[in-house]
Amino acid sequence: MKLLFLGSGTSHGVPVIGCDCAVCRSGDPRNRRTRASVLLRNGRATLLIDTPPDFREQMLRHGIRSVDAILFTHAHADHIFGLDDVRILCNWRKAPMPVYGRPDTLDQLRRKFDYVFETKDFTRGWDIPRLTLHPLDGAARISGVGVTPVPIRHGCALILGYRVGGLAYLTDCSAVPDEAMSLLRGLDTLVIGAIRHEPHPTHFSLREALDLVECLAPRRAFITHISHRLEHAQTEANLPPRVRLAYDGLEVEFPAPEDEG
Repeated sequence: MKLLFLGSGTSHGVPVIGCDCAVCRSGDPRNRRTRASVLLRNGRATLLIDTPPDFREQMLRHGIRSVDAILFTHAHADHIFGLDDVRILCNWRKAPMPVYGRPDTLDQLRRKFDYVFETKDFTRGWDIPRLTLHPLDGAARISGVGVTPVPIRHGCALILGYRVGGLAYLTDCSAVPDEAMSLLRGLDTLVIGAIRHEPHPTHFSLREALDLVECLAPRRAFITHISHRLEHAQTEANLPPRVRLAYDGLEVEFPAPEDEG
């Protein structure tokens, strides 16, 4: 399977509005980070994780024309506020878009996008996303792909990471509960969020993320959800050999779930 990083930045994105730091002024395209999102593809199915505010531009940039299902990690603005742009994908597929996530995440989608789920007359005829919501409480087959939700901590909130075959995607992570660690053994590829060098109340610092990488010992790891506090080339030069910074547009391959060949 293939993983495409549509976005690798924090909620502010990089450059940050009004900031004149060296990273925000950098000419290195790897330092230009839209909000975090990834696409998983196996030639038969395309799964999207999160719809950030930059979703439309990300899809256009990479020529993505269709998505088979959307998985949400949580309902913070930088992970969901591109959801309205899914309506054109629904139009092309001529069917509702399946959406998966924790029950509380789906409840927040209902509230924050009430016009999508509202049944009053004024919504009839509007061009709105057509969505079917599916609560996740364990491993599932989504568009034929085996997906395992991984509960992680984002500050005081419990959100989801995802494991698909040899890949685990854990963004906005500040801790991994003991009961989730068993879901993360034997990884080929770990994608883990790390916002900056300094400690943060709701995200791993770079050092904390590297400690998790060392504990899980995947074949390789990529850092995502990166702020303007981490310059790409300088930071990457000081990372362990099997760890790299992700960047928008990076594509990597990873082993598919065993039952998919």
